[in-house]
Amino acid sequence: MEKVSVRECKDYKQKHLLNKVDEVVKDLGGWDSLITPGQKVLLKVNLLMGKDPAEAVTTHPELLRAVAKKVQESGGEVIIGDSPAGPFNSQTLKWAYKKAGYYAVAQAEGFQLNYNVAQKKIEFPAGKLKKSFIISEYVTEADLIINLPKLKTHGLTKYTGAVKNLFGVVPGVLKAEYHLLMQGVDDFSRMLNDLATLIKPELTIMDGIIGMEGEGPSGGNPREFGFLLASRSPFALDAAVIDFLGIEPAEKVPLIKTARQDKLLSVPGYQLIGDQMGKLADVKIPVIEKQSNLIDNKLPDFLANFLEKLLRPRPIFLEEKCVGCKTCAESCPPTAIEMKDNFPEVELAECIRCFCCQELCPYQAVEIKHPFLGKIFFGS
Repeated sequence: MEKVSVRECKDYKQKHLLNKVDEVVKDLGGWDSLITPGQKVLLKVNLLMGKDPAEAVTTHPELLRAVAKKVQESGGEVIIGDSPAGPFNSQTLKWAYKKAGYYAVAQAEGFQLNYNVAQKKIEFPAGKLKKSFIISEYVTEADLIINLPKLKTHGLTKYTGAVKNLFGVVPGVLKAEYHLLMQGVDDFSRMLNDLATLIKPELTIMDGIIGMEGEGPSGGNPREFGFLLASRSPFALDAAVIDFLGIEPAEKVPLIKTARQDKLLSVPGYQLIGDQMGKLADVKIPVIEKQSNLIDNKLPDFLANFLEKLLRPRPIFLEEKCVGCKTCAESCPPTAIEMKDNFPEVELAECIRCFCCQELCPYQAVEIKHPFLGKIFFGS
């Protein structure tokens, strides 16, 4: 079984973080076992969008600083990168880096931020669902990848962590195409598992100090979890965190269910070392719908269409928060959202329930409405 190292960590003070990062990496063989001097090391952060670190949407800049310093001390050349949702260009990257606190850290420490927005197609015959991916070119140029996800719950996949963070290697708006092509949550999760297997980060260090609960990855609430976690396997790390969050059985999370079906993860799939996390019982975990064909393929069309309205969640736009910025409409993969009188309206017949609108709204003006009957039918 893969090792998952855990250290209790209550704050982002740099001296404290440097020690904790060293401890979790030492548990996994130490920096010398990972990095050869002269290697270009990509630190793949969670930069969903430009957000203040206090909102717990992105990897905290102080954790990024600590890991980058350790990479440099080991002789590695640091490059920091991600592809936020939306347009992928140098202007939007710089804005997001500044908002998340990465630009200031890079300037102060001499770290390199990625501004290469070229893309490259990679064949992947071993994929269970996807046999090729279009990914950002800068990812392919790295000698080694260190994955730095944020611990968050998620409105579509229930949880987002080590595996889901690697979706950021897909450039900007192309993410919408993946949502459109893989509308079922199991298919989408299987695609994420394929992508993680292709990218294969050498190390994952999760920011579980202050994470997010509720309707993540951007619309939930910050919560102190108080841990730093690391593993050589993103699948093992996610399995450990899901147990920590008290999600039972773990297969309620589609990423875990599909990973076990495809023999990427055993049961339990990890060995904890370091500090003990215990198990939480009060984390706000989103409800997700099952595959749509659960209804569509087993009932007459007229009945399936009627029940679909009663069972499926849908986006709700909040007048008191919406400023008419059009981010939701511009980010909607099936273009199901139209601005009317500077306010978004969604055509539910076209909506694929990817909830990119909720995920990317800068003002948290989109909520996911779960019908009462749907909660009973699909469970939590």
